[in-house]
Amino acid sequence: MVENKSGEFINLSDMSEEEKGHYHIYFDDSKEEIKRNFLKENEKVNTIKIILDHQVKLFAQMFYGFNNISSINFKKFHRIDIANTSLMFSKCSSLREINLTNFKSNNVTNMHHMFFDNPSLKKLDLSNLDTNKVTDMNSLFYGNKSLEEINLENLNTNNVTDMNGMFYGCSSLKKINLTNFATNKVINMKGMFSKCSSLEEINISNFNTTNVTRMDNMFLGCSSLKKLDLSYFNTNKVIIMNGMFYECKALEQLNISNFKTNNETDMRWMFDGCTDDLKKKIKEQNKNIKID
Repeated sequence: MVENKSGEFINLSDMSEEEKGHYHIYFDDSKEEIKRNFLKENEKVNTIKIILDHQVKLFAQMFYGFNNISSINFKKFHRIDIANTSLMFSKCSSLREINLTNFKSNNVTNMHHMFFDNPSLKKLDLSNLDTNKVTDMNSLFYGNKSLEEINLENLNTNNVTDMNGMFYGCSSLKKINLTNFATNKVINMKGMFSKCSSLEEINISNFNTTNVTRMDNMFLGCSSLKKLDLSYFNTNKVIIMNGMFYECKALEQLNISNFKTNNETDMRWMFDGCTDDLKKKIKEQNKNIKID
């Protein structure tokens, strides 16, 4: 629920163009705290107070499509029973800052599309999130084309089964640190890094892909990536690989020497858009791989 200065509840999407501005959101803070923690000098913004019922467990789509919001800070947030945060911050076109330092997520199981399509967001720090119970991270950061820095240092993925499209379209990310990622329960990695066109390096040597069945379009459009070592990937259960390296036109070194295709794997367009030199190397490296 959103409360205006008169104490009436309003829906941001119903506001006229004249009423709209860049809104800051705060939780149970005084006006002095708002000024000190949210507002820059001489900044003219309207501030909205969010009143939440203590029994709320589903935060799904809570801020979905609020194009006026520029900053969200869970400064005094104490709820611990939240189960679903899917689409929570999705499609907030003006959102530049999310402070999740005090956000309690220890009971969340579903985070799919949680930060989906926020074109103004450049930095995101998830180092304080407790994601131990999360199973669904499908499209978690999908479409954040301006995202340049992302801190996933303490992100726990031990129980995640779905990473489909997780970083899809994050075209400004040059590197992603995934050294702490546990993927032993993951089944779906479809499009996980698709269209990360600025991605220059990625170390996923710790990935356990024993249970993965889908890798289609996994690196599609990673046009800045020059080398990739997937020699440690277990592909025994993978049935779809089509478009996996599609348009990876800068790729010079690719190690897939241990790839298995025992399950009549779909490998269409797997190397379309890659150089002829790379295709030649792949043919020499692994006889199991079909190249159109």
